Amino acid sequence: MFIDIANIKLKAGNGGDGAVAWRREKFEPAGGPAGGDGGRGGDIIIKTDSGLHTLMDFRYKREYKAENGENGMSKLKFGKDGKDTVLKVPVGTLIRDEKTGGVLYDLKEDGMEVVVCKGGKGGMGNARFKTSTRQAPTFAQAGNRGEEREIILELKLIADVGLVGFPNVGKSTLLSIVTSARPKIANYHFTTLSPNLGVVKIDEGESFVIADIPGLIEGASDGIGLGDEFLKHIERTGILIHVIDVSGSEGRDPVEDFYKINNELVSYNERLSKKRQIIFANKIDIPGAEENLKRLTDELGGDYEIIAGSCATTENIDKLMKLTYENLKKYQDNEYETYDEEYVEVVEEREEGINVYKEKETGRFIVDGPYIDKLLRSTNFEDIESLRYFQENLRKNNVVLKLEELGVGEGESVFIGGYEFEFFE
Repeated sequence: MFIDIANIKLKAGNGGDGAVAWRREKFEPAGGPAGGDGGRGGDIIIKTDSGLHTLMDFRYKREYKAENGENGMSKLKFGKDGKDTVLKVPVGTLIRDEKTGGVLYDLKEDGMEVVVCKGGKGGMGNARFKTSTRQAPTFAQAGNRGEEREIILELKLIADVGLVGFPNVGKSTLLSIVTSARPKIANYHFTTLSPNLGVVKIDEGESFVIADIPGLIEGASDGIGLGDEFLKHIERTGILIHVIDVSGSEGRDPVEDFYKINNELVSYNERLSKKRQIIFANKIDIPGAEENLKRLTDELGGDYEIIAGSCATTENIDKLMKLTYENLKKYQDNEYETYDEEYVEVVEEREEGINVYKEKETGRFIVDGPYIDKLLRSTNFEDIESLRYFQENLRKNNVVLKLEELGVGEGESVFIGGYEFEFFE
């Protein structure tokens, strides 16, 4: 089964905590602080691998975590950095932000790698807090927490040429003739339930990748049938071969078929109308096809190159492939365009380091935020010097001033990160 979408959760490693330690070597009775820094948390990295062709692995495992950094140690030893977690995906994978749907990264080259979640920075050991007035700091800094996010991986095939057209017009048969691909072929609609890829070899050193895009029907751009699940694969092809049943063997009109398919392409994305198309009028060997071919040529021959042939007899198949290759050399742009909306970070929703507010329902004074969380984890409330450092940071970051502006009174409770404190001037 072709798996082309996966929703996964990522968690980078937390930074290790700094250590509180002292030099205790012989003949060093007052050796001073010697706590080392914590190690950096591991990143979550996504890397492309040309050997992969599906997102199947992410169907069974949905959560990925990187290793935490080690805590700092005595004798000024730093904690070990956490190992990065590297996730491998096929070339052509889009990374979307789950909340907004915007594209974070477009991985269109082999070996391309991006850091999606950054590991937390390690906390500083107590040796870092030594000053001329604080000779023996009894506290250290907690490590930063690693980034977390939920993303959507979406794979879009990267093929030079895409085969489009209604179901049962001969696309899969054409693919099987010109490549070694063996798609399922039968005389009923939606034979192809997943895109098939193959390589067409024209001559030594001359080849291109061709993809059979599953059959489209009216309303596909609105999700009818298999709809836009497969339309997205057309975006990255350089040229389209529009396969038409010129015999009208299923009671459809070839000219109308052409316009209906193109209407679905434009409805899905207007920029698809700019893609170059070659029309392959298939089933020319069936009686009555000549008349429809003339109508098709009169209607579209001035704007499109039309090759009449037959997948059943292989008539003009080589001619079609050579014409396609010549068009690729002339018109294909290797820097294909990503048609999806890019991710835009909403600055207003970014969580601040310190939030000071009064709850409307309870009237309680609350102080929270990432910085406060880290400060609390860095504080030893049983140690007077560590507590003094905590209070200094609250004043330095205007927490006391903001509480006073909110109307806090002497002796009232203030809730800081789950702890309850009494407010005193």
